[in-house]
Parts: sequence; C-alpha cells; structure tokens
Amino acid sequence: MLQREKSVIIYLPEVVNGQKVKAMNIKQIAKAAGVSVATVSRVLNHPENVAEKTRIKIQKIIDETEYKPNWFAQGLNFNKTKTIGLVIPHTLNSNYMEIANGVEDVARQKGYITFMCNMEGDPELEKEYIDQLVTRKVDGIILLYTLGLDEEYIQWIEELEIPIVIIGENRIKSDWDSVEVDCRAAMAEITSHILECGHRRIGMLRGTDPEMETRSMMQGFRNVMKASGVRAEEKMILDVDNTIEGGYIGIKKMIGGTSKPPDAIITTSDEIAYGAMDAIKELGLLIPEDIAITGFGNDRMSSLVEPKLTTVELPFRKMGRYGARILFDHIEEGRAIHKKHVTRTIKLQAKSRIRKSCGNQDRIGEMF
Repeated sequence: MLQREKSVIIYLPEVVNGQKVKAMNIKQIAKAAGVSVATVSRVLNHPENVAEKTRIKIQKIIDETEYKPNWFAQGLNFNKTKTIGLVIPHTLNSNYMEIANGVEDVARQKGYITFMCNMEGDPELEKEYIDQLVTRKVDGIILLYTLGLDEEYIQWIEELEIPIVIIGENRIKSDWDSVEVDCRAAMAEITSHILECGHRRIGMLRGTDPEMETRSMMQGFRNVMKASGVRAEEKMILDVDNTIEGGYIGIKKMIGGTSKPPDAIITTSDEIAYGAMDAIKELGLLIPEDIAITGFGNDRMSSLVEPKLTTVELPFRKMGRYGARILFDHIEEGRAIHKKHVTRTIKLQAKSRIRKSCGNQDRIGEMF
C-alpha cells in the first residue's frame, strides 16, 4: 500500500526569467489594508464570509500588487492542496464530459483545480489513478460510474481519510455518498408514452453497461407493461453493446429475418438508438410509420438525427454539481468518509423529450 509522503518546503526564487518577482506577501497585504492576516486569508479562501466593504478593499490591493497566493504553501499551512481528483470511464463519452463540467463549475467557485483521469474502461487503471491522486495529496476524489473496487482496497482508502463521492452507477459496497438518476421512473415514463401512442408489440435493446442502471430501466419497463396488461415478448428483448454498432447489430438480429417486426423499440441509450435507426432504414422500414423508437440520455445528436429522437434527458451537469457540492461539504467540514455520518444518496429526476421518432408532430414539444 502507498504511504503518505513527507511534506517538503520549497523556497521560490526572487528572480524569474531575469525579472524580479514582487515580494508582496500576505502580511504586507494585511498591513496595507489595515486588517488581520486572518481576514486576508478569508478573502482568499472563503470570501463569502467577509463583509463586502472589507472584501472589496482587500481585493483591490491584491489586484494592484498582482499578489498570487502560493498554493503549495497554503497546502502546508492548512493541510489542503486546493485540488480534487475526478476519475471518469471515458473522455470520448459526451455525457461523462458534461458531468465533468458540472464538477468543475463548483470546483472553480471554490478556488480548486481538478485533476481529471481517464481510466478507459479498465478497473486496474482506475486503481492506479486513485493511487496517483492519493500520492499527490488531493483533498478529495470523485468517481464517475466506478468500475468496482475490492473490499481490501476500499478499506485502505478509508484508512487514509480521503473524502470520496460517487456519481452515477455505484458497484461497490461502501458508505460513500453518491448522486444518481432515477432511471426506473424515467424508463417507466417513456414506456407509458409508447403505449399511449397505441403501440403494443414492443421490443427493447438494452445495453449491457452500466449494469445497475440498465437493471433499473428494465424494472420500470416491466412495471408499466404489466400494469397496462401488455405482455412483453422476451424474444424481442435483446442485450447489446452500449454503442451505435450494438444498436445496429441488435436490430439485424431482432427483425432482420422476421415478417412481423415490433411496433416500437425502446433502447437504453441514444447511441444504441442511432445504430438501430440506421439498421431500420436499411431494412426498408420507416420511422415512425413502421417502427417507433426511443433513446435514453438526450445526447446532442438526438435532436439532429432524422427523424428527431424521442429520448430521456438526464441531468448530467447537475449530477456533477451535486456530487462536487457533497465532496466540498466533506472537505470543508474536515469529515473523513469512514467517520460516522448519515450516508447521502441524492436521486435526481429525468425528463422525457418527445420528438418525431414516436410520431410526435408538435414542434413545441421538440424545443422544450
């Protein structure tokens, strides 16, 4: 296991690139403003706790002298590095990047830098990045859709007393706080819409990942089908890769050799839906006249494909913001993840975006 590094003091040079660095320090800032060093420190770290008149006066001096606080020295003084780690499954997934933007929205407000690590779907790389973030003494870590950490590894992290928050699917057993989306309710709503459109022979292409979210979607789908008295045909429910290629292949398997295709197809991601739409068109069928189709996620392309895709909008940026706020609650309160507290699981709601792929002709419905 990794051991925490000993602190090292770095003395900055007085001359950089041949030019003398301004020697104004926090004590001199305080003297010039006629306030205490603690007040200047609050302006730098928690400006919301300083009276506006005082804050403006101090900030003006800071701006005029071009004072830049040494983040490394601050870390030694306050036992904080003003950095957090963000570990994501893939940087190519626009949804993950939207979550990352939400995290950075909050981090910037707090004056923090975010180290983003792309694990590329590799569980071992996930551990390696966490190790590196621990070595760099980040103040907290956010895991997006964690791939799974073994109990021994989790225990080691908890012993280090580093706050960790999970956003999205949580495959590990821990008391770490998390932010999720109510995928079951979202899928129930979109399934109800399909039934309201008069469709009864409904197929589904479900992605094999994220596993727990897909399972929640299936519960929502089956609950609505059962309550409506409509039988879900098991042969019309296929597991596919959560990709455009997965959707394309899934349609070829489902209806490529049948004379009676489904009335509608529900998918668990927009990517799957895009591939499915391509395959449906190749088979000479029309959307939505012959087959209606839905996605899940409200990817940016969902309103650009033809016909525009009925889908579920997930609050990705909001997920990032909520996750970051929870993490900073831990950081600012000095609360380690293993300390006793009520575990928080925030479950956000999604919204249906009804468009033409299900037969909707209302342009207003597409815009909002």
